[in-house]
Amino acid sequence: MTTAVPPKRRGPLAKREARLAWGLLAPTIIAVALVVVLPLLSVFWISFKPVGLADLRPPQAVLREALRGDAEAVGDEAELQYRYRNSSRDVAISGVRISDEIPAGLEAGEIDPRCTLEGRQLSCDLGDLEPGGRGAVEIPVTVAQGYLDAPVDLDAVPAGVSGSAPNILTNAEFTLENFARIFDGDEFWGVIGVTFFYTFFGTVGALVMGLFAAMLLNQSFRGQGILRGLYLFPYVAPVIAVAFTWIILFDPYSGSANALLIQMGVSESAINFFGQRPLALIMVTVFEIWRYFPLSFLFILARMQSMDGDMYEAADMDGASPFQQFWYLSLPQLLGILSVLFLLRFIWTFNKFDDIFLLTGGNAGTRVLTVNVYEQAFAVSNIGAGAAVAVVIFCCLLVFSAFFFRFMSREEGL
Repeated sequence: MTTAVPPKRRGPLAKREARLAWGLLAPTIIAVALVVVLPLLSVFWISFKPVGLADLRPPQAVLREALRGDAEAVGDEAELQYRYRNSSRDVAISGVRISDEIPAGLEAGEIDPRCTLEGRQLSCDLGDLEPGGRGAVEIPVTVAQGYLDAPVDLDAVPAGVSGSAPNILTNAEFTLENFARIFDGDEFWGVIGVTFFYTFFGTVGALVMGLFAAMLLNQSFRGQGILRGLYLFPYVAPVIAVAFTWIILFDPYSGSANALLIQMGVSESAINFFGQRPLALIMVTVFEIWRYFPLSFLFILARMQSMDGDMYEAADMDGASPFQQFWYLSLPQLLGILSVLFLLRFIWTFNKFDDIFLLTGGNAGTRVLTVNVYEQAFAVSNIGAGAAVAVVIFCCLLVFSAFFFRFMSREEGL
């Protein structure tokens, strides 16, 4: 018969150390929550709301105050006007009130029935203001000497206006219409396919090209440092500069690439590299590979230079070919860094927006999910649908990361 061992109790010192540890971690946890968690939660929240671009500014009553008529001599009659309107054409505003202090030297006449005047303090209860509604409150005034001695700039001291209206961003109204809209679209699944094609081949191509570049520059030769610096140019150059350089280079009318292909007899007519399917998707993928292979090159080269050279000398003495040395010696030691680079580059490429948007604008079969987020949110002015596409991107990357750490990284011991 076995007896259960009671759990060990933490002593006062251990509890104090735990509280100190949480206290030290608190600023980091708060910073992460503010920078990462809160924006993520807000995207999820908006994805279930029927929010348009115009709904980001809550409905409010807009007021303009003006003095109409002659106010140049004592006894002149004028009119103090308060013009108000509802900034929203869809949502009503309830309990609209105006409060203002009538300037000294202006004697009010008959007061609007909706208003009360106590001393010089004017208060108007305008009730509910329908969507797109507008109106005015007009108070007749007589000019006295006090106003002429010290004229008041009405714009400097604006009247106050208040009212309440439901805010679509904070109310309890939720809908699945955003997700239904994006999943029911005929082209959405095509966008998913284009995104995975662009991401997978762009990531693998950047890794393979970076691997070849690292193998080339892992040898000592004259001009090695200059060549390393040139290899970094695509990665450090501004994306807008290199993107427009590619557009000009492959322009079907004045591009050097087309002129060279026609002169060499490879093509009889100009090719619209960024304007026809499926060539446009291939070109943006090639651009992704060219622009981001230097990152893989740097990490792979650093790992190669940390490898022990004795085993390569022993393999060379045993008659192993360069390919056998790479396959059986170099590649197993590079699998760890290649796995990490594949994970990072896959996530970054999946979220890539600026490259494709600058090269094609998402046209000619190059629309990926990030471009779809932009088009839904700003071109169609449907913020909710754009947030729903962003949630889809998050879920896709979450599934990929879980699969990667569950199956692929286990093989590499990560």
